[in-house]
Amino acid sequence: MPLKISLSTHDALTLPADVAVIGVSEGASHKAGPIATITKALGPSASRLLKRQEFTGKRDQTVELSTNGALKPSSVVLVGLGTGEPTEAQVRLMAAKAARAALAARATSLVLEVPYTARGAERAAAEGVVLGAYRFTKYLTGDRLPKATLERVTLVTTGRASKEAREAVEVGRQIGEAICIARDLVNEPPNELYPEALAKFCVDMAKERGLKCTVFDKATLSKKGMKLFVAVGQGSAREPKMVHLVYSPEGKKPKKRLVFVGKGLTFDTGGICIKPAAGMEDMKGDMGGAANVIALMAALSVLRPDVEVHGLIGAAENMPDGAAYRPGDIFGSLDGKSVEIINTDAEGRLVLADVLAYGKSLEPDLMVDNATLTGACVVALGPFTNAYFANDDAVADEVRAAARDAGESMWQLPLLDELRDGLKSDWADLKHTADRWGGAITAALFLREFVGSTKWVHMDVAGPSLLHRAQGLHPKGGTGHGVLTFLKLVEAYAAKG
Repeated sequence: MPLKISLSTHDALTLPADVAVIGVSEGASHKAGPIATITKALGPSASRLLKRQEFTGKRDQTVELSTNGALKPSSVVLVGLGTGEPTEAQVRLMAAKAARAALAARATSLVLEVPYTARGAERAAAEGVVLGAYRFTKYLTGDRLPKATLERVTLVTTGRASKEAREAVEVGRQIGEAICIARDLVNEPPNELYPEALAKFCVDMAKERGLKCTVFDKATLSKKGMKLFVAVGQGSAREPKMVHLVYSPEGKKPKKRLVFVGKGLTFDTGGICIKPAAGMEDMKGDMGGAANVIALMAALSVLRPDVEVHGLIGAAENMPDGAAYRPGDIFGSLDGKSVEIINTDAEGRLVLADVLAYGKSLEPDLMVDNATLTGACVVALGPFTNAYFANDDAVADEVRAAARDAGESMWQLPLLDELRDGLKSDWADLKHTADRWGGAITAALFLREFVGSTKWVHMDVAGPSLLHRAQGLHPKGGTGHGVLTFLKLVEAYAAKG
């Protein structure tokens, strides 16, 4: 059952619910507004609690009060908004935290009063509550199943609950659900989600959402000359698949053509250069980039922007079979360059190289790849921030603005040409890895070899794609980090024509 989200213009404290969450600006008067209503209804104990907690409305401050029947909600959570007008991203984050707090309290109903002065607040709030209410329970049974789940959210708005505001809430709900597709895919176990299964998911989703979908099998990939891609999957009993999803605006000539490429390693053992056992279970998430692209395409079927968008998924399993590719092997590529294999655990860039070359042939105005590519990126930026690289300064600025507006943590790293020599091979056109120093950068430099003059961005989401604890918008497990930024980027291209 999808989460039911409605709009109301009533005072949040007059609406029956298990939990009411109310935003309070820093320095707000305790003699007027919601704090005054609460302290009047609950008596001196509420005032003492606020004083003891030193609640002043600073950003991220929270205090919870049980109403004991004195107000319609069973409990009230005050959330500090800080100073200044809240942004769309801050509204989304507040809504996600409110939903997560409701889950922790085993609430089935939530009333949320958010600051609607922010641009796009209705949509952002709806996105946030869906993202905050997310849980992956598909494989839980018996006592492990949640005892309660959030079923109903009422968003309290000031002014009139217009038709446009209600439509924005519905769009936000559907976009939140689309992002949760990425989370579900990352959380699926690798025995259930393998290249063929991922391709079938895309086919079914495309049919449901009015997208075009073409799947290329191993024989077709080989015929096309995508030898790097095929090499990565040749050690697995599961053959590789490439998926080509297309969104086109109905009845309109698209203003731009964008290509998004996702790394879809449904499991990565490291191949012959096998990984250590500890933590290898997380390698089910090595298709996080592909999951993001699939979620993006699902969201575009809701937004319907005036641009043409292609989603390309390179899906494979990297296994240490007798047929697996080896260090020292040399393979050709769709682009024509030959590549010497150094480390079979650097498989993602090989898949991406061929898929990027395919994407380049579509002659896009912009191509963005998304991949859980390097541990070096996590060392550089930590687990909550992804790196991005761009071969065009104006495009880098566009990504920076989109990430800022989306509220997703991203940081640009440089394409340092002085490190390019590390990819020189004695036996082929390129090696696919260099020294460990600057590993995220040399991986990006390798990918750059296959995009030609196309404007291109590489997103390394190795850290935030799968988290070991909840952080901000994101739950433990798969996150969909990056999809909101991609949507902002697509909307910006649609707007500028």
